Amino acid sequence: MKILFISSGNSKNFEIAPFIKIQGESLKKLGIQVDYFRILGKGLTGYLRSGFELRRYLKANSGYDLLHAHYSLSGWAAVVGRSGHKIVLSLMGDDAYGTFDEKGGLRLSSFYLVFLSKVIQPFIDHVISKSENMSRNIHSKGRSSIIPNGVDLEKFTLAPMQMARKELGLPTDISIVLFLGDPDDPRKNLELAYRAVGLIDAKINLLKPFPVSHEKVSLYLNAANCLVFCSTAEGSPNLVKEAMACDCPIVATDVGDVRWVLGEVKGCYVTSYDPIDVAAKLKQALEFSTTVGRTSGRDRIIKLGLDSNTVARRIISVYQKVLASDQ
Repeated sequence: MKILFISSGNSKNFEIAPFIKIQGESLKKLGIQVDYFRILGKGLTGYLRSGFELRRYLKANSGYDLLHAHYSLSGWAAVVGRSGHKIVLSLMGDDAYGTFDEKGGLRLSSFYLVFLSKVIQPFIDHVISKSENMSRNIHSKGRSSIIPNGVDLEKFTLAPMQMARKELGLPTDISIVLFLGDPDDPRKNLELAYRAVGLIDAKINLLKPFPVSHEKVSLYLNAANCLVFCSTAEGSPNLVKEAMACDCPIVATDVGDVRWVLGEVKGCYVTSYDPIDVAAKLKQALEFSTTVGRTSGRDRIIKLGLDSNTVARRIISVYQKVLASDQ
């Protein structure tokens, strides 16, 4: 099977978003040929122009069984350039639920993304959502699936805390609460982390190393006493699953599928947006880190089938279903 991944190539930090690349590489391990088409235009008009570039690409590079677009704007590029190909669309987040301002409200400017995600569906053969909350705006449930991104368990492995800190040049005699979101993204809610840590009467380092290369994320998760995750909206946050794969204690707000992913794993806590509640949960996580050490999050990821290999097999099943609909 030969698949063309279509996604944005506009990031300054990477050619292909890490979680998209992980998905593509996991499919390759199972014998699927995956190529990448990077969209370099921005905004709806930029993506639509890229659709015509895609059409030219497909004429020059034949043999793809179907197109897999990541993000609804990439889906529109695929619709324009499809040249008769079937299309699978993965919704990524704000294209399903919008973007948020500093006060946690939906930005009016983001409603067009949600609208575009709705009106594209008749032109798409199958839609993949990352979580239940992202799938609410899917019209045809028979042509949709909920498949979270998987975690590469070979990349996100366990390592001794002190070794990870030494490699990163971090102090070894202080509790580290890790915040890995973009501080400038209101949705990541750094202010809540600041307020909560400020309520704890202990020497704590709120570590904010963003931007971090994806290759170093595992090191930071192993170096931290716990991860604090304060987002106001998510689908199926990759970072939480990556922290689970590293057995890192977690304090996270109840967004997307976080509550389901954490389950009853000891050392992992779901919190409200009250700084007092977040601080209390952080104290529990830090005490767990001191007295017990690491969690059993990795076992939970395997049990839920959220490793990249299992997720890849589910995606292949979607491809097979879409292609079989031609017959």
